Amino acid sequence: MIWCVEDDSSIRDIEVYALTSTGFEAIGFEDGDSFWNALQSEKPELIVLDVMLPGKDGVTLLKLMKANEAFADIPVIMATAKGSEYDKIQSLDLGADDYLVKPFGIMEMVSRVKAVLRRCKPKVSSNLLKLDGLVLNPDEHTVTVDGERVILTYKEYELLHLFLSQPGIAFTREQLLSSVWNTEYAGETRTVDMHIRTLRQKLGNYGNIIETVRNVGYRLECGYDK
Repeated sequence: MIWCVEDDSSIRDIEVYALTSTGFEAIGFEDGDSFWNALQSEKPELIVLDVMLPGKDGVTLLKLMKANEAFADIPVIMATAKGSEYDKIQSLDLGADDYLVKPFGIMEMVSRVKAVLRRCKPKVSSNLLKLDGLVLNPDEHTVTVDGERVILTYKEYELLHLFLSQPGIAFTREQLLSSVWNTEYAGETRTVDMHIRTLRQKLGNYGNIIETVRNVGYRLECGYDK
């Protein structure tokens, strides 16, 4: 949803129409106060924010947003009728992602909206290992279960990484020792059992994805039931 904050109704209507006709959802606000009140209950994808507004002006609203953790990450394109270098620099220094100088072309506005959304889109790692609500991010070296961070030891993490990388493969305890503890580790296979037990506990309802294979070792069971 794109929000257009503009006190001139004709400009506001054109902005909303142009965005909706190019595939976006968009709504307009005629003043800073109504926009700020709506922001308390809903977050848009991006805001096209006019500088000169009745009530709270655009610069004040931008400052308030960037000072509030809940709104600071919302992309903002400032629109100003002045067009002076100072206004552009001030908007960018305050945290705006781009600016438009009135009078601007509507298709230019749409293009800038698309460009800012592309730049601000969260980068998703292509290396994620996922099984339903269980996610291992190798880039960040993190594990989450249903969105909640799970703290694993290094060996627990390496075990889970191995299982998720090769689902359905049964590993012997000796193979797990070789892969996770390295080939020169001379410990006992019960070390693996201890780490599997604590890993299962930390994964909660997902703990039973690690299946015990009798007389062999362990494997990640894809068709599991939480």
